[in-house]
Amino acid sequence: MSSVPSNLSSPLALGAPIVLAPTGMVPTKAMTPHVPLTPAEIAADVKACAEIGITSVHLHARDDSGKPTWEREVFRRLVGAVREQAPDVLINVTTSGRDWSELERRADALALDGDLKPDLASLTLSSLNFLQSASVNAPDVVVGLARIMTERGIVPELEIFDFGMINVAHVMRAKGQLTAPLVANLFFGNIAGMQATPAEFGVAIDRLPEPTLWSATGIGDFQFTAQTFAVASGGGVRVGLEDGIWFDRARTRLATNPALVERVHTLLQMHERPLLTPAAMRAYLAGP
Repeated sequence: MSSVPSNLSSPLALGAPIVLAPTGMVPTKAMTPHVPLTPAEIAADVKACAEIGITSVHLHARDDSGKPTWEREVFRRLVGAVREQAPDVLINVTTSGRDWSELERRADALALDGDLKPDLASLTLSSLNFLQSASVNAPDVVVGLARIMTERGIVPELEIFDFGMINVAHVMRAKGQLTAPLVANLFFGNIAGMQATPAEFGVAIDRLPEPTLWSATGIGDFQFTAQTFAVASGGGVRVGLEDGIWFDRARTRLATNPALVERVHTLLQMHERPLLTPAAMRAYLAGP
């Protein structure tokens, strides 16, 4: 019997996607000087990581004070800077419910057009708690965001933190609220979600709708553990300072985005797996 689940066989045969998450909503310069916050800083980090090799970038915008923002004009500057510095990399904008839950705010960046239109956008499938905060994702908002993404020709990147969210993906697909191609990021190690253990990892990827182009990461100290499981299991990897600012579990070395990407490439080389190039991912998303 094969040790690789059947739902890994189709899109992931093209290679392993590396999803860069350089900024997020939590890290600050006081926590680490390496986190990029301005459009210029983020674009420079994306360029450096693209030169090493990444598939896509998951973007959060910050205002002039460094606080997270949903405003389209800030995303316009950010996406423009990234397009200029790393034109091949697919762009994924956040629609996070961590700091605001209203559909209108969360969908604002989805209205970017022309060369600035995102290739993908995150879609967290249910509400969840973090250690000190919550991400509120009401069912009508989740469905509304999916509808807007579909209308705009933006591929939802499903954010899955627990097994219930996998069930939501199946239900939304059955109702026609999600359509192929399916792309997902699995998150392990959050206090209220799936844990970075082989058993929970195996259950999660086995329950994904088929086919799904999936990547995985761990929260905080679990980032490298989950990435190792993902590469060994035939999946892709999400990596970056959004998910953890330390390079090591002992917390003796602050990470940089390029150093984290280089470590993922070492994992891929050890498992003799190629990177899913941006061109190959675009072709997959475009369909036959």
